[in-house]
Amino acid sequence: MGRPTIADIARRAGVSKGAVSFALNGRPGVSEATRARILRVADEMNWRPHSAARALGGARADAVGLVIARPARTIGVEPFFSQLLSGLQAVLSAHSVALHLMVVEDTAAEIGVYRNWASEHRVDGFIVVDLQVRDPRLEVLEELALPAVVLGGPGRGGGGPLRIWADDREAMLSIVDYLAAIGHRRIAHLAGLPHFQHTQRRIRALRDASRRLGLEEAVSVPTDFSDAEGAAATRTLLSRPRRPTAIVYDSDVMAVAGLGVAGEMGVAVPGELSIVSFDDSVLARIVHPPLTALSRDTFALGEQVARSLLAVIDETGPGRDLQMPTPRLTVRESTSPPAAGSPVRAAVAPTVDSGSEPV
Repeated sequence: MGRPTIADIARRAGVSKGAVSFALNGRPGVSEATRARILRVADEMNWRPHSAARALGGARADAVGLVIARPARTIGVEPFFSQLLSGLQAVLSAHSVALHLMVVEDTAAEIGVYRNWASEHRVDGFIVVDLQVRDPRLEVLEELALPAVVLGGPGRGGGGPLRIWADDREAMLSIVDYLAAIGHRRIAHLAGLPHFQHTQRRIRALRDASRRLGLEEAVSVPTDFSDAEGAAATRTLLSRPRRPTAIVYDSDVMAVAGLGVAGEMGVAVPGELSIVSFDDSVLARIVHPPLTALSRDTFALGEQVARSLLAVIDETGPGRDLQMPTPRLTVRESTSPPAAGSPVRAAVAPTVDSGSEPV
């Protein structure tokens, strides 16, 4: 049998997981008799309360954890994550708090790291990214009873970790409204991983805008965010008899890869194809033509996440989720009205391929 969990102790003691957390961490919220019973059960089960023992003694790890379940090859080239990490480090370093970072291949491995770091008291709290549809990590975080801040949302009430989020739906709508306003009726979207909540919000926003605007076609194609998949999907789209006149990419890396494919296939940007990136960066600005993109201060976002987690750890943090400003559309030279040779037909029932899943 593996190391007993808070849930195991709760079942044997006949109490909630929250009551076990309060008792093990010396917090108010349970009677002294209940606390004594929980501690007795924990001792009988050979519970190794590394974090509880240090917390009761007032000690801290002076570190926070960030575990990212994505292919390492995609993380290494994404400007979004480099800016986010820079913002996190700026605040954490100023408070002499270390950032433990690990990149793993899947969610199961990520949860395993959470459990190990919590049991060994390696960190005082967690930063969670890439919020998923029906995310299993949230229940684990509740069970571990360590402070956490989730980058993504919004939440649906009922407690849980603090969430910091921007409105992905409104951001996508701003892109589609702009493209439709300058005459585009066939729009493709190279989306990210389909089990991410932000991917689903962007897919649904395109679908809803397509119906409202009467677009001829709106298609979303999930990818792994890599330049390789971005290039391959772009090549497929541009090989169609009636190719899209505009493509929206969920990352700047994919958008630059798509721009390269368009050049390889002799498709002029923006004359025959408009390109928009959901992320802005130096990479998006230095290519030719520079990319129209959604701009936000990712460094400042990282700073806010770090400040919020430190406040939660100190029990002085805000009690509600924080909404950051919606990314704004910055128009550059990669977008223009579709060429005269790309016929704009009268509005018909839109074709939508979203592969979406309810969130």
